[in-house]
Amino acid sequence: MLSFIDSLKNPQAYPHRTGEIILRQTHISYVLLAGSYVYKIKKPVDFGFLDFTTLAKRKYYCEEELRLNRRLCPDIYLEVVPIRQSGKSFKMGGESGRTIEYAVKMHRMPEERMMNNLIASGELTTEMLERIAEILVPFYREAATGPEITAAGSPEAVAGNFRQNFRQTEGYIGCPALGREQFETIRAYAEKFIAGESLFRLRQESGFIRDGHGDLHSANICLADKVHIFDCIEFNPGLRYCDVAGDIAFLAMDLDYHNLPEMAAAFVENFALKSEDPNLYDVLNFYKCYRACVRGKIGLFTAHAPEIDAATRAAGMARAGRYFQLAERYVGAS
Repeated sequence: MLSFIDSLKNPQAYPHRTGEIILRQTHISYVLLAGSYVYKIKKPVDFGFLDFTTLAKRKYYCEEELRLNRRLCPDIYLEVVPIRQSGKSFKMGGESGRTIEYAVKMHRMPEERMMNNLIASGELTTEMLERIAEILVPFYREAATGPEITAAGSPEAVAGNFRQNFRQTEGYIGCPALGREQFETIRAYAEKFIAGESLFRLRQESGFIRDGHGDLHSANICLADKVHIFDCIEFNPGLRYCDVAGDIAFLAMDLDYHNLPEMAAAFVENFALKSEDPNLYDVLNFYKCYRACVRGKIGLFTAHAPEIDAATRAAGMARAGRYFQLAERYVGAS
């Protein structure tokens, strides 16, 4: 682990009270929970679909993360903060010292109201999902579109995203999470569906390709005093420019993953009615399969990241296996 991350686990590194500082990691970020605030720092990694390998790039994508997430969470995303070094000391913010990194500063949301925790405790309700739909319908209606964004919904662009995902996953075939036959079954289904083309053209012509969220699942939603939908994709607009159905399918897939298919169906039906988008169902299962594969890939990346501990590695592998099994189920249901 980078030495400055260890230093930032010290409360003296912050300009405010922190209590115990908790470090969490993903394959692309360090996340520090420090009192009333959260600081998210990008790892210097390059996965092809994202490149954070220089300080200038990490600063730029921190600024993009702030800008884009303020569309749905203007009161949560606060500022981009420099991390400065003076001698062997590191500080979050401040005026003196050399800037060695940047962090996105956010208000800390209540853990117990995170949607994934509400699922785990059995407290999620269809009324909560209706509240989410009520936020998302106007968000997509007002989200940016135009020729460049609409092009991201073409069969060629969709095929490119799916094929890139397959390329990035293929090297892991044979690990406990993914078998060769399973991989080929999913790939054959995707290629056959995309070859139909007409459904994707219809979605483009109907105006349903938008600058959306790109990572709409339960870990990125907080159901507190109001609905907070956060952590959209900032690092690759091509993954954020997508069919609205692709975003909705992500959350529906996540509910399926948590063994809540009835809630998934109710959420989709509610959204389709509110958004007047009955054709969403024509591509829903395909995008569910795609999203499950994306989450499976991320689980594999996490499981193989050299800096993580054994427990995180095992959990990442287990998640990946479940996501690829779910993707295969969508193939069978088509």
